[in-house]
Amino acid sequence: MNGLILGITLPFIGTALGAACVFLMRGDMPQRLQKVLTGFAAGVMVAASVWSLLIPSIEMTGKEGWGSVMPAVVGFLFGMLFLLVLDEVVPHQHLDSDESEGPKSHFSKTSKLVFAVTLHNIPEGMAVGVALAAAIDQSAFMPMAGAVALSLGIAIQNLPEGAIVSMPLHGAGNSRGKSFLLGALSGIVEPLGAVITVLLASVVLPILPYLLAFAAGAMMYVVVEELIPETQEGRHSNMGTIGFTAGFILMMILDVILG
Repeated sequence: MNGLILGITLPFIGTALGAACVFLMRGDMPQRLQKVLTGFAAGVMVAASVWSLLIPSIEMTGKEGWGSVMPAVVGFLFGMLFLLVLDEVVPHQHLDSDESEGPKSHFSKTSKLVFAVTLHNIPEGMAVGVALAAAIDQSAFMPMAGAVALSLGIAIQNLPEGAIVSMPLHGAGNSRGKSFLLGALSGIVEPLGAVITVLLASVVLPILPYLLAFAAGAMMYVVVEELIPETQEGRHSNMGTIGFTAGFILMMILDVILG
């Protein structure tokens, strides 16, 4: 039970701690640092998609050949498609852009910035919830330590993500308190998604291999569509590559050692 609670709460704690940087730092976040942190988040998500989600999805089928990979292929494709649809139907705006994406709306820029980060957090919450559900019913393929390792990796990734949200919000004229609150709340979807998935564990058990791959596909969409392009735009793109490498290696170590 302690592992379950820890797995659910860690990602939100990471986001909140990151958002709290708005009380410690003054001015805008340096571009080099922002690229390092964005690349780090991308690296964590790629490594988590492979070791924590896709490999267990394939192993869980208990089959060989095409039968072992088809659930992973189908789930991955539907995860990518799910985020593609959300990207089109939810009004949002990214930190490095002055233009809104999705349908036209009357939401403020601040709201659309938060929506953009929330879209990123949906697949992460799904990934933690599915991993915890698998740890409860399929511990041979996904031990609880492995699920907690995934949650810890996402929490570490959420530290810079929370700061990347709260700092620009404060720079845009919002108070430190409001910027922190919005930054922290952008991560609330993760524990909510995890709790819902765990509560439905008995229902989702037959399709766990598909759901693990689904979460991997959704996270990879965010990496390829948003995070990697952000690290490569403008100057200091090499800092994003360094951050990606660090995040990938850290998540790989966490999953292999703790999982």
